[in-house]
Amino acid sequence: MKVVKIGLFALILAACSSGKKTDEQAFLETLDSAKSEGPTISEAVIGDILQQIPSPLEISVLLKESGKKYNSSFLNSPDNLPKYNSNFKKALNLGIYGTDLGYTNIYEQNQDGVKYISSIKSLADGLNIGQFFDIETIGRLATNSKNLDSLLLITTQNFNSINHYLQTQGRANLSVLLLTGGWLEAMHITCNVAINDPNNKELQEKIGEQKVILENIMLLLSFYQETDQNMASLLSDMKQLQAAFEKVNITYTYKESSFEIVDGVMVIKDNSTTTIDITPENIDSIRSITSTIRTKITS
Repeated sequence: MKVVKIGLFALILAACSSGKKTDEQAFLETLDSAKSEGPTISEAVIGDILQQIPSPLEISVLLKESGKKYNSSFLNSPDNLPKYNSNFKKALNLGIYGTDLGYTNIYEQNQDGVKYISSIKSLADGLNIGQFFDIETIGRLATNSKNLDSLLLITTQNFNSINHYLQTQGRANLSVLLLTGGWLEAMHITCNVAINDPNNKELQEKIGEQKVILENIMLLLSFYQETDQNMASLLSDMKQLQAAFEKVNITYTYKESSFEIVDGVMVIKDNSTTTIDITPENIDSIRSITSTIRTKITS
């Protein structure tokens, strides 16, 4: 399955065209600390990294196409919402719930999807980014998997808007947490499926590909380790996951590109190949560590 480089996670979000703007002072009052001392990461840097991260929606499609049935036990229950009282937990679990909503969407589990929509809106309001969430549009798109292309496009556009807003507020770290939560949940779901499907090489390789993605996420988290204790603790946990990924070997073999005619049009064909060596033992180790990190986030 071709990697669709469309940005963050599968928050089925629609940019609100006429929502009430959040007062800047009200937003600042919700921050965990009195003032923000973290570094500012340019939108271009985050954007470049996001372009390399596959959408959990894409991964959910891969799971469904593999013939695996919907399993709600993989997801973070919407009932856990009251546990998330800090901005740190709210942002991470907003990312997690976004991935869960994407998973329910692919399997057309509308009843579960509605619950995640409600949780997502609550967390977004708690972070004072609720103005970017149009619940009516979210509900309409999230209950119709035929709108997948539209959902992917809107997801990217909407995250760009949220990221820009948080940058102007000096809270780009929340963008990083949204990203990290969504990615971890996608890894959690995928590894749990793959561990019970040892013959699915495509799924195994999809997990192996995340070695490169994790390096980018680690870079983002490292920007805040000196000024944010929560981010430093998360980075420490993620280093354990990175160590597990070090046992996955990715080999790139360059071959000169060639030209070919497709539908009467000359196109360039990339003949280079990438080989991913990952074992069931590797996947089990990655799954175990991912589960431990996720439990700390969702508890």
